[in-house]
Amino acid sequence: MANGVIVKADQIKHRKLLVRVMKISMLSILSTLSIVYMMLSIAYKEGRFTVEIGSDNGSQSNSGLAIFSDLNSAQASRKLVADPIKNMDNIDSSWIPVNVDKEADGSHNGENYIAYSFYIENQGDEAFHYWYEIIVDSMVKNVDDAVRIRIYLNGEPTTYAKMASNGSPEPGTTPFEFDTSSSVVGQSIITKRRDDMQPGDLDRMTIVIWLHGPDPECIDNIIGGAIKMHMKISEQPIG
Repeated sequence: MANGVIVKADQIKHRKLLVRVMKISMLSILSTLSIVYMMLSIAYKEGRFTVEIGSDNGSQSNSGLAIFSDLNSAQASRKLVADPIKNMDNIDSSWIPVNVDKEADGSHNGENYIAYSFYIENQGDEAFHYWYEIIVDSMVKNVDDAVRIRIYLNGEPTTYAKMASNGSPEPGTTPFEFDTSSSVVGQSIITKRRDDMQPGDLDRMTIVIWLHGPDPECIDNIIGGAIKMHMKISEQPIG
């Protein structure tokens, strides 16, 4: 009888210990999931792309440079905001429609890529040049290693990418421009000038962003990464 009581007590003690271990394990899992959720939420917010009017030498533009996302309602704005996508898996550029720059105005994201179209107009009385830049605001896990940015200006595309690890441009791309000795965050990775914007001239621009699967740097190490970028458009007087 005494042996039976001892065995039963041991069983109860073992069961209580098992329950306690399971509770601790569940709390640990829930805590981990909460942290992951917070990280993903931050990543999703980081993914929003914006276009804004800047100014050369910190001065405000008075020339009539205007940006807007809807040709049928040309409501000029100083800042445009593209719709984000929650998850971006790697794809090949062949998955992106060949007519992506003509599909729609504003946001027209596809599966695993961001696409945004808008207009730039000279609504003033004088001609000017303008610069457009892509600036990296924040980045996690060196996602720029595999990012592709394609800019269509009036139907003409240029695809940009970070230099390959061997120091050569990625096939079919124009290299990003930044000082590789320092962090890319806060730097302009694309800088381009559009010359001689006459009064009444209207440009259409489409920006497409994706993770390029065939890129050798598109590896598991960037899973869970994030990047936030914006485009700044600044006028430059002629002469």
